[in-house]
Amino acid sequence: MKINKLIVALCAAALAAGGALAAGAPVKPMDGVLVGAKGMTLYTFDKDAGGKSACNGPCAGNWPPLMAAAGDAASGDFSIITRDDGSKQWAQKGKPLYYWVKDAKPGDKTGDGFNNVWHVAKP
Repeated sequence: MKINKLIVALCAAALAAGGALAAGAPVKPMDGVLVGAKGMTLYTFDKDAGGKSACNGPCAGNWPPLMAAAGDAASGDFSIITRDDGSKQWAQKGKPLYYWVKDAKPGDKTGDGFNNVWHVAKP
């Protein structure tokens, strides 16, 4: 009985460690665009440059950044940038990723083309 509990505990620890090592950007392609974990469309901002977000303060209230959690690791085209406030944000090919506050449900893309500077992020 003790051996079974030990095996279960070791397996759980191995899975937890593997999950942390394999952590990547919480995005996936859907209908030709990138979406976050809950299926909400992700966007890029033309004014972002050099792997730095130009959308802070009230801008970030309307365009919430796709935040990276502690322990997340960059992989492939996805990197993690540091925002002005020190928090971490996901980026694709150096372009920070954002949600649009007016998208109400998965699949909405109402921010695409907003002010000619916001665009859906594409895979």
